Amino acid sequence: MDLCVMIEGQEGVSWPQWQALADACERHGIPALFRSDHYLPLGGRLEREVHDAWATICALAATTERLRLGTLVSPATFRHPSVLAKLAAGADQISGGRIDVGLGAGWNEAEHAAYGFPFGTMGSRMEVFAEQLEIVHGLWTSDDFSFAGEHYRLTGVDALPKPVQRPHPRLIVGGVAKPRTVQLAARWADEYNTVFAGPQECRERRAAVAAAWAAAGRDPGTLVFSLMTGCVAGRDEAELARRTRRLQDEHGMTPPAEWVTGTPDAAIAQLRALRDAGVDRVMLQLLLHDELEQIELIGTELAPALA
Repeated sequence: MDLCVMIEGQEGVSWPQWQALADACERHGIPALFRSDHYLPLGGRLEREVHDAWATICALAATTERLRLGTLVSPATFRHPSVLAKLAAGADQISGGRIDVGLGAGWNEAEHAAYGFPFGTMGSRMEVFAEQLEIVHGLWTSDDFSFAGEHYRLTGVDALPKPVQRPHPRLIVGGVAKPRTVQLAARWADEYNTVFAGPQECRERRAAVAAAWAAAGRDPGTLVFSLMTGCVAGRDEAELARRTRRLQDEHGMTPPAEWVTGTPDAAIAQLRALRDAGVDRVMLQLLLHDELEQIELIGTELAPALA
């Protein structure tokens, strides 16, 4: 099971901090660095700087050598699918084929209102999301792509350059294994990502996704099933307690039961239970993004125990 790092990029992560995060991931053998795609800090607060997700990914693509980079997830409401496909293809070219693209319907109404993005109903956002998946996939893989839907129309375009990866960069669809996202994933995605779930929930959600894969005529053995969950870890009890206090002070929260928490032995036991439940990779959400020693701990102590 791969252990990746996930950073909430809207929570005041500066460009030098992004560089330090990527460098720490590469030095300590983390296979992939993911970031959220938001334009406002969660809760609508305006005092933190927020860099555009794809701007940082393109920049990091040029300054890293081995690290995979991706979004969890880009809202379909933020960008026209042709723009997203072009950004991701460009990042894949820059990186030499190291880009993953998580795509979702969008959910944070406050940032849509603040930046003037149409929000619509949940039903309309799901329609947009479904069309975007098909368009992004088509632009990456076809040399003569046309599309006529309710929300978008494209006519006979060969979008060059194509991504480096073949047949295309990994498309990630996420959710809690409800029918609509599972069906869309079975049609277009390479990976299904679920969030904040324990082993039993992961087992049940993976089974639902695998069933949809089979119903769509795809081999369930090709399914990559991943989990994004919070992580607070320390090399000893004192380090763990300090980070837990900092999480409480700065984010007003204590780690929920489904997070990966503890000293190495405890964290490894939790991760092994997730692996046994069918999780192929875990995106560990690090809210204390400037604590680079946590990345070292993940890469040098946790990951080897899961290899």
